[in-house]
Amino acid sequence: MQRVTTDDLDQAPTRTDADRRVLTEALGTTDVAINHYRLAPDDRLSAGLHAHADQEELFVVTEGAVTFYTDEAEGNTVTVTAGEVIRFGREEFQTGVNDGDEEAEIVALGGPRDSEEVLLPRVCPECAAEAVRAVPNDDGTVSFVCPDCGEEGDDIDTLENGMVGIGP
Repeated sequence: MQRVTTDDLDQAPTRTDADRRVLTEALGTTDVAINHYRLAPDDRLSAGLHAHADQEELFVVTEGAVTFYTDEAEGNTVTVTAGEVIRFGREEFQTGVNDGDEEAEIVALGGPRDSEEVLLPRVCPECAAEAVRAVPNDDGTVSFVCPDCGEEGDDIDTLENGMVGIGP
């Protein structure tokens, strides 16, 4: 048995202003990823709308409220408040934002633990697939590949010239 508190852990780097603490390694989990977030008003859980091809996620809101966006369509949001949980299956697009005036706290659980394939909602100009895979490069940049036809883009600007973005 292992016991840790989020205050004992260093903040993990994110692409957002969120205070993220990774509990996965500290607890020694092998099958589930665990993260703790503190979100100030207007902070986001992720850099934008995305999905995991190989992982489902649960978000447990323990304080405040978080609005989850599921696509660009008006009204496709769900506000989850303290004591509530929301689940996103594999390939379900989502991103969460603290739209309130108070801090929010969330525990995020993902399984399987080591998700490798992150999808972004973009329409491929070659085959019209509705998502592309984000592929991390060794230098910290990201490339994009259509999982259906293999069309590639080196950066988001190049990608957006040919692929239509979706989401907030």
